[in-house]
Amino acid sequence: MAGPLLLRSLWSTGKRSLSSPSASSLHLKSYLSSARALSTAANAAAAAVSPNSTLDPGRLRNVAVIAHVDHGKTTLMDRLLRQCGADIPHERAMDSISLERERGITIASKVTGISWRENELNMVDTPGHADFGGEVERVVGMVEGAILVVDAGEGPLAQTKFVLAKALKYGLRPILLLNKVDRPAGISPYVVGLHYAVSEERCDEVESLVFDLFANLGATDEQLDFPVLYASAKEGWASSTFTKDPPADVRNMSQLLDAIIRHVPPPKASLDAPFQMLVTMMEKDFYLGRILTGRVSSGVVSVGDKVHGLRITDSGTEKIEEGKVTKLMKKKGTGMVLIDSAGAGDIISVAGMTKPSIGHTVANTEVTTALPTIELDPPTISMTFGVNDSPLAGRDGTHLTGGKIGARLMSEAETNLAINVIPGMAETYEVQGRGELQLGILIENMRREGFELSVSPPKVMYKTENGVKLEPIEEVTIEVNEEHVGLVMEALSHRKAEVMDMGPVPGSAGRTKLSLTCPSRGLVGYRSVFSSDTRGTGFMHRAFLKYEKHRGLLGNVRKGVLVSMGFGSITAHALMSLEPRGILFVPPGTETYDGMIIGEHSRDTDLDVNPVRAKELSNVRAAGKDENVKLTPPRLVTPKAIRLRKRYLDVNKRKTMSKRPKE
Repeated sequence: MAGPLLLRSLWSTGKRSLSSPSASSLHLKSYLSSARALSTAANAAAAAVSPNSTLDPGRLRNVAVIAHVDHGKTTLMDRLLRQCGADIPHERAMDSISLERERGITIASKVTGISWRENELNMVDTPGHADFGGEVERVVGMVEGAILVVDAGEGPLAQTKFVLAKALKYGLRPILLLNKVDRPAGISPYVVGLHYAVSEERCDEVESLVFDLFANLGATDEQLDFPVLYASAKEGWASSTFTKDPPADVRNMSQLLDAIIRHVPPPKASLDAPFQMLVTMMEKDFYLGRILTGRVSSGVVSVGDKVHGLRITDSGTEKIEEGKVTKLMKKKGTGMVLIDSAGAGDIISVAGMTKPSIGHTVANTEVTTALPTIELDPPTISMTFGVNDSPLAGRDGTHLTGGKIGARLMSEAETNLAINVIPGMAETYEVQGRGELQLGILIENMRREGFELSVSPPKVMYKTENGVKLEPIEEVTIEVNEEHVGLVMEALSHRKAEVMDMGPVPGSAGRTKLSLTCPSRGLVGYRSVFSSDTRGTGFMHRAFLKYEKHRGLLGNVRKGVLVSMGFGSITAHALMSLEPRGILFVPPGTETYDGMIIGEHSRDTDLDVNPVRAKELSNVRAAGKDENVKLTPPRLVTPKAIRLRKRYLDVNKRKTMSKRPKE
């Protein structure tokens, strides 16, 4: 409205000038000319802030970037954004969560929009870790294409198979991007001194491995005919032919962007049908409330339209809520822009409703059928969250009650479909997820938000079919030095692992690659053991494979713990005599209580100890000095706000419960 208001102001000024004796028609023409110019500029600025984005679906491309962990997805997104003129405030700009930046991993899927050669590209960045596979599953259904990023040195790994299987299931024809082709020999992201020489022959070899993976996953002939590009996301270039150093004029991402326009089909959607959108992401804003993000399946939506939320139940389609679209937004670069309307095929965000969540349908009021919901793989591991009832409760957190803990967990389950929350007895909640890392991220987020709670050890979720007990089996890929193969194989044999394939790593002398299947329960807690066994030179990747018949009891894979049987401050004198018993977790001066775990026992049984014992003093003068206490630095398990303890604090109660038969 700035333009018309300014025009009226100048027109009134012009009228006053005309009425004065010195006015002339020339002055009025000058005023009107200036007013028209300023009005045009104001309208153009308003259009830039709030564009009408009902685009022709033929100009849209919706693409997901999928890959194994640490193969370069987020770096690639940075370079694509920069190529299309977006302002990148820092590296890994799409990793907006603090834990993502700290750990260097992608935890949640994110959408952004870029413009290229009169086309709009909606790009979806996805996590690469198996524990966050639910993020991949829920977004792959709203795109028509995918960029499969594979490290040219390492080739396809466990999570590559998982994300590719999801893409092929939805009928996508991925573009294969062999990343890090410029890596010189002698450099590895895992171990200094490894030789991952990336040559044209190695790229051909990786391409053949990816083709075999496509074929094994049941790809169609059209999907098997995938385009291949070579890139260095770190250096910011992609090429349709193999090169390690492209010419300066093509040292950019234009060939990849052109390949997306050429090979990814536009969305098949009708602008004339009623508006429907399946919610695949949800955020909460202090001012706007729920912000629902998804792909518009059909029709056009504008600000002010009346809509309602629908969900599928056992009895049919149920209406959740009626409301009005108060804001329409679209991700652009690293920010969000307001829009007036959006059409079929586009990925947008809607505000104005309070009840719909992920998996629900937002549609025009005349629509009575909901869109099909997202299918997710089942959770494989669970932990019990509850109120902290230890003697030191209430010292470190601000949210202590079961009601607050339950509300926070239910809120998490709304925005993360891969997590299930089941209320239990006595203000406890069973939280089901995909893996230790996923639940660990949830616990760390809650700790930073000021929650104080108790959590149980991870527990595998079993199934029973036709009277047969089934357990989750994971596919494990391991790469180690030759001298560590025997140690790793022995440890995994105790954990009921079965070797599927074993051989040398191509282009890396002295390295061996193992492919195994192992029960999820056998892998709980193994990563730290693996790092110690391989002296930090090995790497291990895992992904859920299937449910299979229970493989029997595990071997000797767990060590016992040192359990405190005293209350008070831990003394250096007591720890000095406990050091030969195992690895300590606590330094002198730490507060302890009966039932708190203070260390790892060197044997496979628990040992009750007294860490608060002080040196007895006497009035007899000794000829020598007091002995100098020297302690090995403890293994700090977690920050100060988290303590390990036994479920039953009383030693007699623990002895009674230990006699019960185990599962």
